[in-house]
Amino acid sequence: MTTTVPQTGTRIGALEGPAAAAEADVLVVGLLPGANGNGEGSNGNGAEPVLAPGAEEIDAAFDGTLAGLLALAGATGKVEEVVKLPSRGAVGSPLVVGVGLGKPDESGAIPADQVRRASGAVARALAGSGRVVSTLGAVDLTAAAEGVLLGAYRFTAFKGDPTAGKKPIESVEFPGADADVLEHAFAVAQAVCTARDLINTPPNALYPETFAARARELGEAAGLAVEVLDDEALAAGGYGGILGVGQGSSRLPRLVRLRWSGGENPAKKVALVGKGITFDTGGISIKPAANMDHMTSDMSGAAAVIATTVLAARLNLPVAVTATVPMAENMPSDTAYRPGDVLSMYGGKTVEVLNTDAEGRLILADAMVRAAEDDPDYLVETSTLTGAQMVALGTRTAGVMGSDDFRDRVAALGRSVGEDAWAMPLPEHLRGELDSRIADLANVTGNRFGGMLAAGIFLREFVADGLPWAHIDIAGPSFNTGGPWGYTPKGGTGVPVRTLVALLEDIAANG
Repeated sequence: MTTTVPQTGTRIGALEGPAAAAEADVLVVGLLPGANGNGEGSNGNGAEPVLAPGAEEIDAAFDGTLAGLLALAGATGKVEEVVKLPSRGAVGSPLVVGVGLGKPDESGAIPADQVRRASGAVARALAGSGRVVSTLGAVDLTAAAEGVLLGAYRFTAFKGDPTAGKKPIESVEFPGADADVLEHAFAVAQAVCTARDLINTPPNALYPETFAARARELGEAAGLAVEVLDDEALAAGGYGGILGVGQGSSRLPRLVRLRWSGGENPAKKVALVGKGITFDTGGISIKPAANMDHMTSDMSGAAAVIATTVLAARLNLPVAVTATVPMAENMPSDTAYRPGDVLSMYGGKTVEVLNTDAEGRLILADAMVRAAEDDPDYLVETSTLTGAQMVALGTRTAGVMGSDDFRDRVAALGRSVGEDAWAMPLPEHLRGELDSRIADLANVTGNRFGGMLAAGIFLREFVADGLPWAHIDIAGPSFNTGGPWGYTPKGGTGVPVRTLVALLEDIAANG
């Protein structure tokens, strides 16, 4: 069995026969830090690294000296460290690569995300290679397969010569791999890469109309029911938040609805909502010029829920999923909404706009009220909502708010798949700071503290009573402004697609 993620061209499959005899271009083995556990290696600084499971027959071909040879080449077992060693005919591949998996956890197990990161590092280090055989699947097949596919990702749609530079690995084979596991890893990686493609598409090419068209194309290809409301339909329906934010742009807003039925007997109904601001200038409350280009990623939440809903259909998950995705471009102009305006939201509440750069919560409020009308069992919303998320948690950890039990469940599942997430409170004392002089509430508080939490409290005002819900703030984790690491490229990351699909699978299994 082989499958190819279109965004990379990399194929994954199962290897039949011994890895040591495979006539591949590269043979990959995993390494753990030596007995001293400090990852310093054996070149005079500590114990040599230890071969991870799956490398036994390869080590035998080197007469038990493989770990020592890799150590002499500088290997320590530190996670993501890649060391290359000529095989000199000991195995069928001319090159053996050792990749560090890092320290085991307290139970002695190697955390799945360390395997995923190592496999992603291999994919980047071995770009340009043809056939690669990896033994990392013997440690964790799902993580190894996802890691190599996500690590091989490149976005070349707007390159003058998309073939320039090293191509991704052509194929990666895992000895004795289970075909079903590989198929699932492929589907998840494809969904993440789809979200990355949407995020990385520049805003002159991806704006509400074209974003909605792309969502329709993806949804219909997966057999989803698709509904798109244009500006006239939004006005007729009373979507004041979406219309207010979008009225400053010549590119008018949209609301997209994608529905997966869940098959014949869905376990539960889940509503997904994602922020789709295709570019955010801040509107009249305009942002500083520095790094404004990063606001091409302000639709990362929308990209994630679209990709996840398509994935739910492709995995045939027994959960009914409806994505409600508001799309708008936040621009300053003579038609733009102003600080001091009052918007009538979908469902009847009114909001005084004190800052037009707090626009995401306005379009999400409309979408969340609409999503709740489907009577879901759970509602999950994700968005690049606040810079305060990065101040509180950094650029790699999402903040999760909402109903206590459900919030904790979502955060735990995020951590389990390597999309770091942390549960955050919604303190009641902050609610009063959203009181408005003239409307039901204001869109921001009057102080600079607790901004991530205040945004969550604002959204809570638009959640139906008794509905378990979670808000995932991905302002930092959704877009990597630094260099690539592990399986994470520069630019769009696809967070939190893997968290959302893990949640849907958990709901399918446990309700």
